[in-house]
Amino acid sequence: MVRFLVVGLLAAAMVAQAQPPARGGPPWRFVGAEPGRAGAVIKGAPFSADIATETTMVLQDGNHVHQITKLRYYRDGEGRTRREQSLNSLGALASNTNLPPVIFISDPVAGVNYALSPASKTASKSMGRGERMRGGPPHADRQQNAKTESLGTKTVEGVTAEGTRTTVTIPAGQQGNELPMQTVTESWYSPDLQMAVLFKRSDPRTGETVTRYTNIVRTEPAHALFEVPADYKIEGRGPRTDAK
Repeated sequence: MVRFLVVGLLAAAMVAQAQPPARGGPPWRFVGAEPGRAGAVIKGAPFSADIATETTMVLQDGNHVHQITKLRYYRDGEGRTRREQSLNSLGALASNTNLPPVIFISDPVAGVNYALSPASKTASKSMGRGERMRGGPPHADRQQNAKTESLGTKTVEGVTAEGTRTTVTIPAGQQGNELPMQTVTESWYSPDLQMAVLFKRSDPRTGETVTRYTNIVRTEPAHALFEVPADYKIEGRGPRTDAK
């Protein structure tokens, strides 16, 4: 039963392939093989790190809901990524099941993605569709009611990061709210790693979310981390394609 659940979650996870948040991007939510949103393949900036996303909500009755999602992240100089995390972090379906850890590999060079289950030595494969950069101007109402300010620079886990804070005011009645609401986003972006290494968001509708990178090591990860081990059985579309 557990194996079928793992396989099902692995297959669902392959749908959400994306890169970490770009500068000023939204907070992460680990719902699949890749957290965050779509973006360009980042080359020439290899590193590894631990990533934790902490969410805190205060309910109307005063009860607190606190969740922490952790994973280990690797990126090589060609833009391949590897994430090691627990399937229990993927949603309510797995919340009451003691599931083993899984590994997600995205290889934009070969155009494939893998979800690996070390417990069963199987890998679910999907063909990559290429990375796309999301663009375009923000929504008019959001742009009109947004205020962005610079927070300067500081060192975050050994890397230099540039900070910005954006406050968005949602007028009364726009989303059924009786009074105006504000969301505050604070992002610390590393030009060297080309991503935000510290991200905070406060929203009265969803609570507070903080994503942190720790134990950042700026060296090329071992190439074997981005390959499917030879003794794994690959399930999915297309022939076996190992990262080269």
